[in-house]
Amino acid sequence: MTPADRPRILVTRAEDVIGERFEDYTDRIDETGAEPVPYDQATWEGDAALPDYDGVVVTAGIDIDPTRYGEEQSEYVREVAPDRDVFESAVLADAFERDVPVLAICRGHQLFNVFAGGSLLQHIHEREPHRARRGDGDAIDSGWHEVTAEPGTLLHAVFGGRTLRVNSRHHQAVTTDRVAEGLTVAATTGDGIVEALERPDRRWALSVQWHPERDEVADDQRPLFEAFVAACREASAD
Repeated sequence: MTPADRPRILVTRAEDVIGERFEDYTDRIDETGAEPVPYDQATWEGDAALPDYDGVVVTAGIDIDPTRYGEEQSEYVREVAPDRDVFESAVLADAFERDVPVLAICRGHQLFNVFAGGSLLQHIHEREPHRARRGDGDAIDSGWHEVTAEPGTLLHAVFGGRTLRVNSRHHQAVTTDRVAEGLTVAATTGDGIVEALERPDRRWALSVQWHPERDEVADDQRPLFEAFVAACREASAD
């Protein structure tokens, strides 16, 4: 594959999170035929133009500031990143304006909804199956559950309608009553948690609550990155 065939994909980066590896995102992008371009919040210059890119991955991290969706911070929200919220919202705005593909993961999924005018459940009280738990040393073990995409959605097309067993590492959530107007719910769980959202007025815009980038699910989730990179390649040719 020549360099011209490898679309440039911006990958947002901010604080380091225990149990997470930024390299998982860049590895999955590289493996599926694209060039990952890490874009660190520390290098962002507000109104300055973003680097040249053909797609965006908005990554996981700490909680979104509830004031962004008009709520006070609850006792269960211990750490927020308002500067990161501004940074990644600017990246999303630019990507949607250019109409390049967007894949938003975990925190990114939640911001995808908040950016569009939705809100979040600030804390899931029941640990299973969504919340992670402490493992050995600094390890954070995922929760696990099944997800089935809604027929007719982009997610359904990506995985051929099969049921997915996904890794779950979140204590906040988009719920069915908090989805922004204009977004399509692509998958939910039986307890009302929205696992995937799409923006149908854009070329390719999908968010997922689970972690498709992690090594533990890399093979099973490969179709998602392949579809995303293919869409980015088409965007780069326009």
